[in-house]
Amino acid sequence: MVALAVAAGALPALAQSGDALRARHATLSQQLSDSPYGRPLVLASNEAGERIEGDVHARLDGAYTRIAGALQGTAQWCEILFLHLNVKSCRGAQAEGGETLALVVGSKHDQPLARAYRLDFNYRVVAREPDYLRLRLEADEGPLGTHDYRIDVQLVALDAQHSFLHLSYSYRVGFAARLAMKTYLSTLGRDKVGFSELGRTQDGQLMLVGGSRGVVERNTMRYYLAIEAYLASLALPPARQFERRLANWQTGVERYPRQLRELDRGQYLSLKRAQRRAQQEASGG
Repeated sequence: MVALAVAAGALPALAQSGDALRARHATLSQQLSDSPYGRPLVLASNEAGERIEGDVHARLDGAYTRIAGALQGTAQWCEILFLHLNVKSCRGAQAEGGETLALVVGSKHDQPLARAYRLDFNYRVVAREPDYLRLRLEADEGPLGTHDYRIDVQLVALDAQHSFLHLSYSYRVGFAARLAMKTYLSTLGRDKVGFSELGRTQDGQLMLVGGSRGVVERNTMRYYLAIEAYLASLALPPARQFERRLANWQTGVERYPRQLRELDRGQYLSLKRAQRRAQQEASGG
């Protein structure tokens, strides 16, 4: 599955209102309809200076009021972010000046929490209107010299049964982070690619974006799939939602094996169940 490559600096700016986001939907209408992802979704990426950004626009089945309600709150976002295979735990809390999420992130395999990294996100609702919602998660510092993390989520009503989502995921890399990224891309990540199509080789082989843009595209898609998996689980009784979310996320990942395959289904389910148990035991729950 591929998408058209987006040149540096070409990512659209965040819409500032519901009308602006609906206009974006109209502009992307043909691309959404012709999407190669098996769902009405457009994915793009950009690297400009220190900032690396991934960008998803997707048309969702579901009323705006239901989806907007489900996406608000740190508890909800912990459930969403926990699905990512590199997130080992997530806790929401009240802090002076607002709400926070404490994420522990690390390798895709089982790993002691003491060897993982902590990201502290500030959570805030930027705009909340009858037909438009904008949320932002921000973290000043990340692992290996990365910093200025942002997850921006915008949602607008299209009609009574459909909504339009914009997810933007970005961070900055300094000198240390670039060295770490270079090492990763020359070893474990040397064969990994993103989704954007760069063209074809002389013998007709498809070329997909790699490097830092490939990394951010893979993670942006993972976060989108986590949102999708979470929303799809809410029709079930609460006691069954966690297992359904895990299954939904892995099913989504398996649709894009070249980019996203890391663990098989059994490995992923076992890992996440163990991490959930560890988090519950640590909190006394």
